[in-house]
Amino acid sequence: MTELLRLDGVACIRGDRLVFEGLSLALGRGEALWLRGPNGAGKSSLIRLAAGLLRPAAGTVTRRERIALIDEAAALDTELPLRKALDFWARVDTVDGPAVTRAMDDMALASLAEVPVSMLSTGQRKRAAMARVIASCAPIWLLDEPANGMDDAAQARLVAGIAKHRANGGAVLLASHFALGISDLAEIDMGAFV
Repeated sequence: MTELLRLDGVACIRGDRLVFEGLSLALGRGEALWLRGPNGAGKSSLIRLAAGLLRPAAGTVTRRERIALIDEAAALDTELPLRKALDFWARVDTVDGPAVTRAMDDMALASLAEVPVSMLSTGQRKRAAMARVIASCAPIWLLDEPANGMDDAAQARLVAGIAKHRANGGAVLLASHFALGISDLAEIDMGAFV
C-alpha cells in the first residue's frame, strides 16, 4: 500500500490548552478515516494539521500528494457566478474545464452555474465546496464536516463522490459528527487522545 498521508505522534495545543497528543495515523490509496468525537475534541484541528495550516506541537506530518480541503469556509468568491468561481480554482489546481463540469454534475450544480455564489443556500454552498474538491483531482481529501447543511439527496451525492474518489485511488480524512453511511470506513475517537 502506498501511503499518501502520515501523522506520527502529533500533538496540538490551541491557546494554552492541550487538544490532543500522541496521535498517529496513515492513509493509503483507497482508504478513508473518520475522525469522530464531541465538539472540542480536536477533529478540525487535526484536519488543519494534516493540511499544513497548523503546526503540530510535537510529532510529524507527511503528505506525499496534493490535498483538497473543505472546512467552515467555502473558499469561493461570493461575487462570481458559481461556474466562474469554480473555474478560478481549476486554474489554480491546473485542471481542465471538463473536470469542473463533471464535478458540478456529480454534485447536481449545473442549473446553478450562473448564480452568484452569494445567492446560494447553505447546502448549495457545501455542494459547491465539494465540487471544488472533486474538480481539484487532488489525491488526498481533507473534509471537515462536509455534510453540514446538506439535505439527504446532497449527502448521498457526497457519499457517492467519496466512493468514486477512493475507487480511483484517492484517500479521505473525514471529520464529522456522524459516519454518513460510508462503507469500509476506519475511525479514530478523538476523545481518546486528550
